Amino acid sequence: MSDDGILSSLRYLFADVIGEEDDAPPSLPEGLPEIAASVVGDGVHLLIEYQGTSYAQLYVDRVKRFIDRPGVDGTMLCDIARLMAKRMAYEDPIRIAQLKLAELDAGRPPSVEVRMFRFDELIGALPAIAGEPVLDALDTVGWRHKRVSIRFSNASRVGIGRLKLEAALKRWRLYSIRYAEERAWVERWLHMISRALVKQPRATPAVIDSADMIAGHGDPYRHGLADWHAIIDGLAKPTFDGALPLADLAGAMAEARAAAEPDRRQVALKRAIAEIRARTLAAAANAAAG
Repeated sequence: MSDDGILSSLRYLFADVIGEEDDAPPSLPEGLPEIAASVVGDGVHLLIEYQGTSYAQLYVDRVKRFIDRPGVDGTMLCDIARLMAKRMAYEDPIRIAQLKLAELDAGRPPSVEVRMFRFDELIGALPAIAGEPVLDALDTVGWRHKRVSIRFSNASRVGIGRLKLEAALKRWRLYSIRYAEERAWVERWLHMISRALVKQPRATPAVIDSADMIAGHGDPYRHGLADWHAIIDGLAKPTFDGALPLADLAGAMAEARAAAEPDRRQVALKRAIAEIRARTLAAAANAAAG
């Protein structure tokens, strides 16, 4: 994560925690292309609902990094802003409670929803000072990845009361283990976009779109996250570092993502990445040998 990213995250964390929350929504950044205004505006409104105005300001500040950047047009900025808002509004139990309450406000019929989480996800929503000892205990008994079903109901007074309690925990979200992980991920994704713009501009859309690999919660979320890191660490980062002379990073990322889809154990993905790397290095060696 860049120094600017760390300082921005900390500034908005403390503003939210100590109650210095400005009710006025952040202004759209200067120089924002007209085509991106509605996308960024939607992101601001989503993140105010999700966490608060200071969190939405963090989003705006992140968008600002790419305004007037060489190689970033309005369409690309829209893609960055849309996917970043989606990831910043990650799906945790607090968010699902918010959405169930919003269904009632929108006049939808009452319903009960059962979601599968892993224990580490549930504990990860707690402040780190409370959650880390629990995770250590879960590791001891081998339950960190154990699945558990959670009921979210807006069909009864008891269920609605529970949803309100869960949604109220958003105040502590920015203290949580999960928030620290998500903050680091967003910053790494933005850093990879910046490196692509400099090192291999044609691959920038593929790097941006890679955020779509990560969604939801439970095992699908963890699998997508692991696949993303495998592709970035195995293909994108070494290409940007100059260690892998990969001329078509976008094509290689698409090939790797296709291999990841049917195999959640990463066997096919790791094989595909290894084959791409071997093929690329062999071609470079042959070219050097004449």
